[in-house]
Amino acid sequence: MRCELIADHPDFCRLQTVDGVVIDLRYVGADNFVGRDLYGDLDCNWLHKEAAQALKLAVEWLRQHYPQYRILVLDALRPHRVQEMLWQHLDGTPLRMYVADPARGSIHSFGMAVDVTLIDEDGNELDMGSGYDAMEEKSHPVLEQKMLEEGQLTQHHLDQRGILRQAMYHGGFRGINSEWWHFNCGDPVVVRETYLRVD
Repeated sequence: MRCELIADHPDFCRLQTVDGVVIDLRYVGADNFVGRDLYGDLDCNWLHKEAAQALKLAVEWLRQHYPQYRILVLDALRPHRVQEMLWQHLDGTPLRMYVADPARGSIHSFGMAVDVTLIDEDGNELDMGSGYDAMEEKSHPVLEQKMLEEGQLTQHHLDQRGILRQAMYHGGFRGINSEWWHFNCGDPVVVRETYLRVD
């Protein structure tokens, strides 16, 4: 389904319906690793209704346990055509490991993945030890203990990532090994096989 038609599809919810989140989609504008606006006129403020419900549960958990923090959504629905642009941008580099091969498809393109971080009461992003879309080992959850031992990350960084994870896991999301900010809703294999991809 084309992204332009998403508003008429019952499987998708606007991000703004998730009360309590703050939205700052980084592929709108140039504040991203490509350095230019990738979404243009496309409205990407959407999630599959299942992911939207999971995000609501994450927000509620965070509100109960860490009321001083809020979830900041950095990316949600990412049309397949934009995924292809990211893939091409990293052509010939080892950094392609950070971007799902369009031949397989990104879970973002089904509206079943979000990129998130936490902000404090003043709207400042918490220091997670590496920035959003930072393609480096410090971003890898699977390497956090190693990075801690080497002094690349602090316990404070790990604690703040842990709060984000607890909230997202409570909602039913699962993280990945290479990006602390990325969370999938549902089994990626099932999503790719049975959910509607947005192009």
